[in-house]
Amino acid sequence: MTLASTIPQAALPSPSTAVWQLGPLPLRAYALCIIAGIVVACVVTERRLRQRGVAPGAVLDIAVWAVPTGIIGARIYHVITSPEKYFGAGGEPLKAFAIWEGGLGIWGAVAGGALGAWIAARQLGIPLTVVADALAPGLPLAQAVGRLGNWFNNELYGGLTTLPWGLRVHDMDPSNPGHAKVVDGEPVLLPGLYHPTFLYEALWNVGVAALVLFLDRKLRLGKGRAFALYVMGYTAGRFWIELMRTDEATHILGVRLNVFTSALVFVGALIYFLRVRGPREYLVPIGGPTPAPAATGGDVSQVDLSQRGAGAQATAPEGYRVVGEEQFRAYRDTGVVPDGPDAAVDDDTPGPAEPDAAVDDDDAPGPVATGDDAPGDREAGDVPAGDERAGTTGPRAADRES
Repeated sequence: MTLASTIPQAALPSPSTAVWQLGPLPLRAYALCIIAGIVVACVVTERRLRQRGVAPGAVLDIAVWAVPTGIIGARIYHVITSPEKYFGAGGEPLKAFAIWEGGLGIWGAVAGGALGAWIAARQLGIPLTVVADALAPGLPLAQAVGRLGNWFNNELYGGLTTLPWGLRVHDMDPSNPGHAKVVDGEPVLLPGLYHPTFLYEALWNVGVAALVLFLDRKLRLGKGRAFALYVMGYTAGRFWIELMRTDEATHILGVRLNVFTSALVFVGALIYFLRVRGPREYLVPIGGPTPAPAATGGDVSQVDLSQRGAGAQATAPEGYRVVGEEQFRAYRDTGVVPDGPDAAVDDDTPGPAEPDAAVDDDDAPGPVATGDDAPGDREAGDVPAGDERAGTTGPRAADRES
């Protein structure tokens, strides 16, 4: 160990405090970063859901289920893969519930979040693949924000390095969680500089989000393929970053467990991406009054049915029908619910020829609202024979890894 004054100046600093007291309430930096990440994911997902026809506010109904189950799943994964800390010699079983002391696994978070979101989406009548594809760029952005919590906690760093972005790491005090040890009034630092692997992962995740947005716009991905693309991008980065980490972890044949997990999940996502085909899915609500049609001659991409009837009491639709892009464009333009399934458009085929009429994630309006401004001209239960009703949904996660 050495004191902060003995460390070279050309290095990335680390906070010496990760917990602040607000009266009797501890404010933990990591928890704040997780919350901020969840907010980012919700904002991105809400926008993308609305562009696909889902009523405003649906992401909050999904988050109410997905966030708690995601956190529970993340903790369970951590405890299962690091049991010696809680059930080994000298372990404390009750510490398995001390989530505030750290230890969340992304794989458990995705699985648990998917379960919670599936429950919520079934209640809302939204397919799993629609929610998953809407979430695909928001989830890596949430993970990137959450990784800042590891910086505050002085954890999840790599080996020694002489690179100019090497990280100073404090020797944290186990008897005073969230604070560095102090000697002569100065926080104590570990000797040398370390690879900021949490920062590498955060930057990688931002790149994954940009890749998903770009390819989703270009290829018009559907049927969960945008989410599979996110999984492939994330696990590819996690594979090499995991090899750099030096924190405690379960090993198999001398290799960290998460290295094997990353490889297996990548292969699974790749198989799904290559085998699954189908057009991007759009939704029209079942039930509710029909909105006035768009003004003739306007750009469809500028018609936001969710803004019509502002101030009216919103009523959630009974469910949604899955339609194709052409039907969705016609529905937004006229307010008339389509009667039959749209012709399929292959995922790898670019959008419509007219750029001013394309429904695109970056320039499409918000979704279709419900209540007085909600489209749909059928009585409850009057659903055509070819209609698809929702029943599945996509994942959500909060990430802090052991």
